[in-house]
Amino acid sequence: MTSKKRNEYEKKGRRILFSIVFLILGFILAFSYRTLGENSETEHIKSPAFVEEEKYREELIQQKERNKELSDEIGIKQEDIRAYERSFSNREEDHADLVEEAEDLRLLLGVIPAVGPGVKVTLADAEYDPVDQNPNDYIVHESHVLKVVNELRISGAQGIAINGQRLTANSYILCTGPVITIDGKTFPAPFVIEAVGEPDVLASALQLNGGVIDSLIRDNIIVTTEQLKSVYLSALGEEG
Repeated sequence: MTSKKRNEYEKKGRRILFSIVFLILGFILAFSYRTLGENSETEHIKSPAFVEEEKYREELIQQKERNKELSDEIGIKQEDIRAYERSFSNREEDHADLVEEAEDLRLLLGVIPAVGPGVKVTLADAEYDPVDQNPNDYIVHESHVLKVVNELRISGAQGIAINGQRLTANSYILCTGPVITIDGKTFPAPFVIEAVGEPDVLASALQLNGGVIDSLIRDNIIVTTEQLKSVYLSALGEEG
């Protein structure tokens, strides 16, 4: 073999050797980079700071969910409170109505005094000549008293008394000659009827055209009406 050919073979062998060496080095470098990258990522994932951050993130998510649950519970409780307040308000109104109704019943039964503004109506016998005229046509009868009493009740009187005798829902009035009997007690004329209530309303009801007072005047009864700022009607059995 000539010297020239030997040199060519040596050059070719060196190129092959270098190629093999570079290939091996490239493989080693690629493997090392991949391994180092995986190790670095693993170390990053498993680092204490990263683990702590993940823990706080999970706790924050759980806290947000819990806050939403609490907010929903608060909304339900607030609605329950509003419903209770409405129910309580209705019960208060019902209680107030019952108290007012009980008060009206006590006034009607006369077991408590009736106090307030009102009216006083006085019925008196008219002048007459017993020789030429029938006295019954000029004296106050139970029907006249009842007309006034019924009109006052219809007009909203809270309490009524005749000559100081308190009337109740069960009271009775009888005429015996020139006197009347109220619940077994006898009273002579004039008959003073007092009532607690709105003075304007009670007086206007009595003074209507063609009403109670006009009817009494036609029957020769002397009628006087007064509106009072204060009337006191004793309860049954009360002295006064």
